[in-house]
Amino acid sequence: MSQSNHTIEPKVVTANLPPASEKVRRPRGFAAMDRNRVSEIARKGGKAAHVAGTAHEFTRDEAREAGRKGGYATHAKRKAAKTDDTSAP
Repeated sequence: MSQSNHTIEPKVVTANLPPASEKVRRPRGFAAMDRNRVSEIARKGGKAAHVAGTAHEFTRDEAREAGRKGGYATHAKRKAAKTDDTSAP
């Protein structure tokens, strides 16, 4: 028995959509808000988490480890960038 290759083409609906060149992208959510308003919301969320007892508070050791990882990642990126620059002809 022979097998035939049947491919299913995805159905693309383009009705009522503007062309890609005319589509206007506007910020949504927090990106569309005033920075002071976003800060106020974040502050209230942080306070609520502490009151509820669900906020994470770093110990000295956790903070030290996080700083070490961040520094290591930054220096690794710099080292990789220098290696790429020196290998270019």
